[in-house]
Amino acid sequence: MSYASANITSQILLERFLLEKNINDTIMNMFAKNDANSVEEYLLMVPGDRKKDIDFLHAFIQKAVPKLKTYFASNMIGYGSFYYLDSKKQKRDWPIIALANQKNYITIYVCTVIADKAAAEKYKKDLGKLTKGLSCIRFKKIEEINLETLKTVLKLAEKNPGVAGARLVDK
Repeated sequence: MSYASANITSQILLERFLLEKNINDTIMNMFAKNDANSVEEYLLMVPGDRKKDIDFLHAFIQKAVPKLKTYFASNMIGYGSFYYLDSKKQKRDWPIIALANQKNYITIYVCTVIADKAAAEKYKKDLGKLTKGLSCIRFKKIEEINLETLKTVLKLAEKNPGVAGARLVDK
């Protein structure tokens, strides 16, 4: 098996694992808890060294995908939502896009699949100096990311939300 095949297999297994668990609980373990209860409170609690970048990205995302409703989504800012069935066949909702200030970096979660590939993976080379997971784009400073490519990825998510392997359902 080639490295590329093994990497794709690992990604598929991870996606299935996340779907087998309650994805909301699984993802929430990645965030430092804070006392925010709204988008406004969340933005006020961002530390000074990241505040400018988070404020900029929040405005950037709202401008790029204005039809997606902004809301506080469990220690991150969510933009729009989609519904899927978890492993217990229970309907869950999740943000199409989310912005999170993490301990060591900023993360933008983009839940969309294009030709069986997460958009973050498909556009990885064009997004800039970052690390990425299945549906997340991580970076330390705003200058490290190509904003035009990010805008393209955000617009794709707005039109085609979802997570690989998840069964999407109507609201």
